[in-house]
Amino acid sequence: MSKTSVSTNELSKLLHSAHPPVVVDVRKKPAFEKDPDTLPKATWRNHEKVATWAKTQPRDRRIVVYCVHGHEVSRNVCGSLRDLGFDACFLEGGIEGWKQAGLQLTKSTE
Repeated sequence: MSKTSVSTNELSKLLHSAHPPVVVDVRKKPAFEKDPDTLPKATWRNHEKVATWAKTQPRDRRIVVYCVHGHEVSRNVCGSLRDLGFDACFLEGGIEGWKQAGLQLTKSTE
């Protein structure tokens, strides 16, 4: 398994690679509803139901999760996914770090 975190620059490059990771927005629902923009190709999932939605995730791709700042929420989800055998990591700085880096956001498809 790879390391447990990824920087905004690393993720930006990975999203344009031949085998991009699955990106999952795990912000708490109120934070997501307040600001529904997401990282490109990200899907919002409830951080409290990771064991349920993990069943639908591909096992052959890395999963990158992010929350607002890259602290407890995304780190806990990352740990849960890794415990379930996924190659998962969290985005350092969360969506706020992504915004500060001036990287592209997209409208939610949730």
